[in-house]
Amino acid sequence: MKIGIIGSGDVAKTLGGGFLTHGHEVTMGTRETSKLAEWAKQNPKARVGSFADAAKFGAVVVLAVKGTVASEALRGAGAANLSGKLVVDATNPIADAPPTNGVLKFFTNFEESLMERLQREFGAARFVKCFNSVGAACMVNPSFPGGKPTMFIAGNDAAAKKTVAGLLTEFGWDTEDMGGAEAARAIEPLCMLWCIPGFRQNDWVHAFKMLR
Repeated sequence: MKIGIIGSGDVAKTLGGGFLTHGHEVTMGTRETSKLAEWAKQNPKARVGSFADAAKFGAVVVLAVKGTVASEALRGAGAANLSGKLVVDATNPIADAPPTNGVLKFFTNFEESLMERLQREFGAARFVKCFNSVGAACMVNPSFPGGKPTMFIAGNDAAAKKTVAGLLTEFGWDTEDMGGAEAARAIEPLCMLWCIPGFRQNDWVHAFKMLR
């Protein structure tokens, strides 16, 4: 599968490497190619270009940037290049403010998620919330004594979510489909919960699991 990744931070690089490991083709999109120079040396099969290059290339586009610049990055990618495509939204609406006793501040509220904002602005894309509730170190083929962790996803397009579930299976995850885009209002705050042990005890290697 052709994967275009918008972003050049740890999440983008980790997912890019993971997709390559699992046999996919990858184009990384960035505003500054220098940020990916070392990564590109380590992953010579990947291409590096602009946000628009990544969006044009990918049958699946992964959005892996700071939430505060998510809309801007997608505008740079181009609405026409995203039209009809699955966009895996790994962003969180983290505000530019320090956490309080380990609890992050968000610039959204429980009546509207960041993904819903993005879906409204880029209505022809098929957004699926994913990869926002775990750290980059555990995103690809995580290994925990308790077994496979659970990734919670949401989006309005059933076929898009089925594709994402397949990719998650490749990456060693169980998938829980929480429904339409509105469910991102509940999934995005899982980032807050996930980060608390990190800020308070420097524990950044953990994940959620749904048990029945």
